[in-house]
Amino acid sequence: MMSILYSYRRCPYAMRARLALQYAGIEVEHREIELRNKPQSMLQLSPKGTVPVLCLKDLVLEQSIDIMRWALEQSDPEGWDDIDESIAQVWIEKNDGPFKVLLDQYKYPERHPDLQQEEILLRACKLMLEPIEDTLRSSKYLLQNKMSWVDAAIFPFIRQFSKVDPIRFE
Repeated sequence: MMSILYSYRRCPYAMRARLALQYAGIEVEHREIELRNKPQSMLQLSPKGTVPVLCLKDLVLEQSIDIMRWALEQSDPEGWDDIDESIAQVWIEKNDGPFKVLLDQYKYPERHPDLQQEEILLRACKLMLEPIEDTLRSSKYLLQNKMSWVDAAIFPFIRQFSKVDPIRFE
């Protein structure tokens, strides 16, 4: 049985999972879902109903970081996992926690009419974008001069943030 990945094209969590699987050379049956019409087969495996979900022969992984780590355990040809885990954890917690909240507020202003877009942008810059920019001034990537899983994990969120207003982002 081939592994199945339930995914949604624009979801940054699903993007990071797909990046890691592709990097590791792991072939999966990719099932693109519609958020408003989730397949019963996915909900039986993962009642939480969010993507990504990776169904392996005897294991279901429901978190993108877990999928990334599993993929790297299978194959890590360029040493993406050869990093300082404590620094990696700081980046991921900041990205997946407060930055993701700001991203959603920025991307969906109609859901947050009490918030000012300019204030959200400034907070996101201080929290994540400026530290990334500072790091990239002295290093090609976030943790070293070679790509790591942290770069792949954070990139989809920064990409999504930049797409809200590309001119302002630049």
